[in-house]
Amino acid sequence: MKLALGPLLYYWPRERVFAFYREVAASPADVVYLGEVVCARRHEISPDDWIAIGRGLVAAGKQVVLSAQALTESEGELKLLRRVAANGEFRVEANDWGAVRLLAGTPDWVAGPHLNVYNPATLGLLHELGARRWVAPFEATRNLLAGALARRPPGMQAELFAHGRIPLAHSARCFTARRFNLQKEACEYRCLDFPDGMALDTREGQPFLAVNGVQTQSAAVYSLMRDVHELRAAGLDLARISPQSRGTAELLRAWRRALDGEPGSARFANGFWHGRPGIEAA
Repeated sequence: MKLALGPLLYYWPRERVFAFYREVAASPADVVYLGEVVCARRHEISPDDWIAIGRGLVAAGKQVVLSAQALTESEGELKLLRRVAANGEFRVEANDWGAVRLLAGTPDWVAGPHLNVYNPATLGLLHELGARRWVAPFEATRNLLAGALARRPPGMQAELFAHGRIPLAHSARCFTARRFNLQKEACEYRCLDFPDGMALDTREGQPFLAVNGVQTQSAAVYSLMRDVHELRAAGLDLARISPQSRGTAELLRAWRRALDGEPGSARFANGFWHGRPGIEAA
């Protein structure tokens, strides 16, 4: 099973992003997803920067995929989506059905987790349109995955989000800006102050969510490291790790050891995989 590093979901300063991917180049990640998935207002890294970072990772032996934005709202964002889809250099991950429409008929693209594909019939349709890798929905259970993969098209790889804060929803409203009584269009880029999202507790003081601009995430870190044997038995080809502000390189090495047979011992939330509330640790 290969190890994939998902797209950077947070807003970090430019130099920090470049330094991060220099570490990734020396990591055991096999596949690296790049690009802005959450918010087009995040401008520290330009599309040309992502291409340059990708070329450096390819030189280090990584397979690079450009991820398209999950929620496209404006003509400017649509232009960016078209540019990603037509980059001509790297495979593309489609994260909404508009991206699927742009990629239809081109070979070897990735059907991302935000498409919410749950059944083999839809997998077959995506395969006909040129997708050769499917990333399961974030809340996928082992039973759902088994059902979808039982009749997957030949040549269709399967990938699963296996470690990180789970992206739960996207909104047209920026919750980080709202927290500071700012409009989305004049947000002052407050996301830069929260390199792993802004924690949100319940009234009882229990961790509940993490706010990441227009994206809502789980507060708890979700991890299937203790379930690696089940991931392999299910027929998964790739396990996806989500970048975090600290310790990602060490985390990738730990996952590589787990995929190579060393049992994971850390106890994280993994409820979705077991058909239970995602916050639970089975």
